[in-house]
Amino acid sequence: MKNADKAIQDGIKKADEALDAGIEKGALTASQAKLEATKLKKQATLEATKLQQQAMKETTKLKKQSSKQIKAKIDAAKSPSKQETIKLIEKLNRLKKQGIITEKEFQLKKKQLLAKI
Repeated sequence: MKNADKAIQDGIKKADEALDAGIEKGALTASQAKLEATKLKKQATLEATKLQQQAMKETTKLKKQSSKQIKAKIDAAKSPSKQETIKLIEKLNRLKKQGIITEKEFQLKKKQLLAKI
């Protein structure tokens, strides 16, 4: 019976060792999985942050471009056509001849108007 008891005890001991090894291996694997998950989460967060920053830069760039285009169109709409400019210069010339404005004022305004064409 001693041999049988010893065999049983040896079997239990080996089973315990195998169980401990399995638990340790499982714990190690779970720990590794947790570390990998944390690492991947950090990488994803960094990538998302980079993409957000790129999107913000692109949005700012597009807003500036849109603002410039809108301003250019407004300026173009505000500036008189060539024919309107010529008519304004003719009116200014009549005002100069009538003595309402000086030659200097006429030349200054004429220069400003022609610069817009």
